[in-house]
Amino acid sequence: MNFAGARILAGYRSRVIFQGTKMKVWQCDAVRPRPGLVQSNLKPPTPGPGELLIQIHAAGITPTELLWYPTTHTASGEPRQNAVPGHEFSGVVAEVGKDVDIAVGLEVYGVNDWFADGAFAEFCCTLPTSIAAKPETLTHEQAAAVPISALTAWQGLFDRCKLLAGERVLIHGGSGAVGVFAIQLAKWRNAHVTTTAASRNREFLLNLGAQTVVDYQNERFQDLGQEFDVIFDAVGGETLTASWEVLRPNGRLVTIAASGEVETDERNKRAFFIVEPNQSQLLRITSLIDSGTLKPVVQAEIPFEQAAAAISSNAKQGCGKSVLCVARDA
Repeated sequence: MNFAGARILAGYRSRVIFQGTKMKVWQCDAVRPRPGLVQSNLKPPTPGPGELLIQIHAAGITPTELLWYPTTHTASGEPRQNAVPGHEFSGVVAEVGKDVDIAVGLEVYGVNDWFADGAFAEFCCTLPTSIAAKPETLTHEQAAAVPISALTAWQGLFDRCKLLAGERVLIHGGSGAVGVFAIQLAKWRNAHVTTTAASRNREFLLNLGAQTVVDYQNERFQDLGQEFDVIFDAVGGETLTASWEVLRPNGRLVTIAASGEVETDERNKRAFFIVEPNQSQLLRITSLIDSGTLKPVVQAEIPFEQAAAAISSNAKQGCGKSVLCVARDA
């Protein structure tokens, strides 16, 4: 990994300072079907060979994560309890395992394995290939809103749909955590962008790069009289089903709605995908951010103590993603 020019924090205190102490952490409780979070104090993890330990400054909040299969099951399929959510983060390298050539004190952002304990904690472990140097133009709170959402938009538009300049793209859920990146990336690719969103977010999304905003509460995108080359769905349900009606012959459609995992419609099952860590893509995203082409949208910065309330809330007040502020006091 090339971290040339990345910022190393002068005087950063490595994990040895915290040996023998406990870290604050939020874990899933045993409530089903809708789990919540409980706060605990656990021993900080130790990075194994090929791993590194991150001191977390901020973590992205994805409320649906508490219902994901890796949150409730182990990689081998056994029931899982006390999972720590928050698999995208920004922070500082605190310790490295054997055969990891990355400096302690480096500011980084990225993701970690879905089946591992995440970043709703003061420390978590990850792999060198799942991180990149934090964009220099972003705070940790801004950076934590990027990895999962931006990679999802990138992989859906470019890897799966092969979006080309001049094509017409419809993005469902344009004000959401993934949608705001999908709009910006489609604009960067010089596509014509239509998005569905609440009317209160119309001007914001037009300024972000959408050419047309459809108020899903009062308008039907099917009534536009247009066919689209690419449809990126972050809503699912009836919206996904109706989207096939406005897809051009040989058009491409992807969905990230969780219902895609249990779909019986073969078209929807084929369209569903789950984001994967990809360092080379994250590095390109970093470059676009530092050049001013791509901007994270942080809906709210949530204090660590309010994690349980934040992840259980269904309220959607603005655009983008909320982040959990985790940083340990110096």
